[in-house]
Amino acid sequence: MNIIIDTNLWISFAISKRLAAMLSLLTNPALEIYVCDELLTEFARISKKAKIRKYITEDDVQGTYKLIERYCRHAQIRRKASSSVRDKKDLYLLSFAETISADFIITGDKDLLVLQCHAQTRIVTYTEFANLMKRN
Repeated sequence: MNIIIDTNLWISFAISKRLAAMLSLLTNPALEIYVCDELLTEFARISKKAKIRKYITEDDVQGTYKLIERYCRHAQIRRKASSSVRDKKDLYLLSFAETISADFIITGDKDLLVLQCHAQTRIVTYTEFANLMKRN
């Protein structure tokens, strides 16, 4: 399965010091986790915000980058999605999902979750995805 983990989840796991829990996703041989330049740029931008830096250290940020580098596949966005997504900044994720034929986008973003799917891609929370994986 091709999976995209949204920036808000990477940040959330870093804040809650649960990056090790992310390993269950990253090391699952049935999953290919993808990142793109836009996702990495967004992570860099958000992780530098003062309100986020109250909760994470530079070590947390670097630890996240190490996980991404070690376990994720990098791809370039090659398609432009058309969607009526509420937050236009999220359009890159839908474009990326089309590019890699993603099965899932895992996110906490309500603007994306309201869509439920885009083309062949289901848009779910981490908890929903974890429950789906337990059933399979």
